[in-house]
Amino acid sequence: MAKNFSEVDKDLLIKKLTNNLPILRAKLQISQEELASIIGISRQTYSSIETMKRKMSWSTFLTLVLFFGCNEGTATMLDGMGILSSELNDLLSTNNRRELL
Repeated sequence: MAKNFSEVDKDLLIKKLTNNLPILRAKLQISQEELASIIGISRQTYSSIETMKRKMSWSTFLTLVLFFGCNEGTATMLDGMGILSSELNDLLSTNNRRELL
């Protein structure tokens, strides 16, 4: 069974990812507009998340982690940043995705 993340855990993970979004995006050489389109949000929303004017939602966080985690160029970076933990991997595993809905 997947770990239930507390609001404090979620906030910490969201903050870590937000702080590293420009680095991750640069590694893939992808624009804000391209990434926003891929994950299903507007470029304006993505931009305000990346510039820390708006807090990222947990669902957007999970979507970005799946996107960056499935890319060979950024998956190891997520791990090194302390974002892609074994608990988060467990939560995102195929067997546990139903719990996210």
